[in-house]
Amino acid sequence: MRKDVRYRGELNLMKEQKLSLVELLHVFFKEMKEMDISRLEKVLFIFDGLDECRFPLDFQKTVRVCDVTESAPVHVLLINLIKGNLLPSALIWITSRPAAADQIPSECVHRVTEVRGFSDPQKEKYFRKRISDQNLANKIITHLKSSRSLYIMCHIPVFCWISAAVLERLLGEAESGEIPKTLTQMYTDFLIIQTNIIREKYLQKQESDEE
Repeated sequence: MRKDVRYRGELNLMKEQKLSLVELLHVFFKEMKEMDISRLEKVLFIFDGLDECRFPLDFQKTVRVCDVTESAPVHVLLINLIKGNLLPSALIWITSRPAAADQIPSECVHRVTEVRGFSDPQKEKYFRKRISDQNLANKIITHLKSSRSLYIMCHIPVFCWISAAVLERLLGEAESGEIPKTLTQMYTDFLIIQTNIIREKYLQKQESDEE
């Protein structure tokens, strides 16, 4: 059996509570209350965004906890889970920015994978593949290169996707709107586009319901 706990803001809200690991899992997965505790040995935990953790991650001084039914602060459970004191056979997968990941002792890490951004040639390759109209793709690439901050940010794949969504509309249509030249303008235009898409879907659904 495999379950995953995606680390985002939920655990931060529980930093003042004392729970056992079993109780913590029940908070996120109520269906696990009927599960045999011994089967937790086969679980996979995914902690997504450890760098967002607001707990103290002191791997040297944190008290040792080996019993999944023993209550402790959430950050103590987290550290003991990573160190293998709790559920030593469980698999742990952590995503994080480097600064937070470096806090984890090397003996607790069996494999490290670095997700790198796009190089400059890969940025252009992305837009030429994403935009079927190559003239439009060239316009988008030229515009992004004209803004150092935007072009640097394009090493992040999701920012390329956002830029393509915005610039494909603004440069591909006869619109008089200002072409974004800053990060703030790009994100603002993207939010406007997404809001309009949601509004159109809502209106279509409303019209369909009225029929």
